[in-house]
Amino acid sequence: MLNRRDALKRMGAMAAGAAVVGCTSESASGGAVGEATAGAAASASPIGPIGVQLYTVRAQMAEGVEATLERVAAIGYDEVEFAGYFGHAPAEIRDMLARTGLRSPATHIGPDFEADAWARILDDANEIGHQSVVVASIPQAMRSDLDAWRQTAVVMTDAGERARAAGLAYAYHNHDFEFEEMEGRVAFDVFCEESDADLVSIELDLFWIIHGGADPIEFINRWPGRIPMVHVKDRMAGGEMVDVGAGVIDWAGIFEHAEHGGIRHFFVEHDTPVDAFASIESSYAYMSGLRDGAI
Repeated sequence: MLNRRDALKRMGAMAAGAAVVGCTSESASGGAVGEATAGAAASASPIGPIGVQLYTVRAQMAEGVEATLERVAAIGYDEVEFAGYFGHAPAEIRDMLARTGLRSPATHIGPDFEADAWARILDDANEIGHQSVVVASIPQAMRSDLDAWRQTAVVMTDAGERARAAGLAYAYHNHDFEFEEMEGRVAFDVFCEESDADLVSIELDLFWIIHGGADPIEFINRWPGRIPMVHVKDRMAGGEMVDVGAGVIDWAGIFEHAEHGGIRHFFVEHDTPVDAFASIESSYAYMSGLRDGAI
């Protein structure tokens, strides 16, 4: 039996097929060339499956998790990254993902490394089917000076080792404060140097790194293969957050370096959208157009 998402995809494929037939009847050779060109552009794109960080639709998730996932899938998203399960058990979340046809390669978690809490986080992640757990942010005490950052690197390396033992990857998600200069050093440089690159990956938030005054391409080139996931959210020149494609960030230029960085997951996000579903629909349209060579 088709789930809702598969049915929508089949309907889309039928509509696309009808459009191709119509074009072919007018110009068979032109249609074939256009189709081949579009296919080549899509195959050459560095953008993989398009996902969304569910923090963007947190208000809707609070009202109904499965209904929100259904709507996300209907837009066309392949993947979701969780930011809380809104009272649902891991088995319930796993079943919702199966019914909607979505994958969830990662989830955001808090910086709680106490043994019992950490074991529960890893068990839940495995039951749901995540591949990575990502610390969303850290408190001031873990980043107050360079010594604090060095200690945080030790703590997170240990957490990454325990995650690996449970069959999971571990990552840290940045904001802008990581790029603050302390004692003549950029704080995040010290953290990346002091933590084990094999155990602590980076989920690079492309809005926040730019907001913090750093260059994402330079960062990707400095830490090749260490960035399996990115948050894709756009920015106006004055710093306002906007839907992807509505701002000034050069997405094509950044994504040229995706393979070098090891980027495999692209999570659209907007922290404070006026209309959350309209926001993720607009961002998906831009990302899919960029991936498919239409932009």
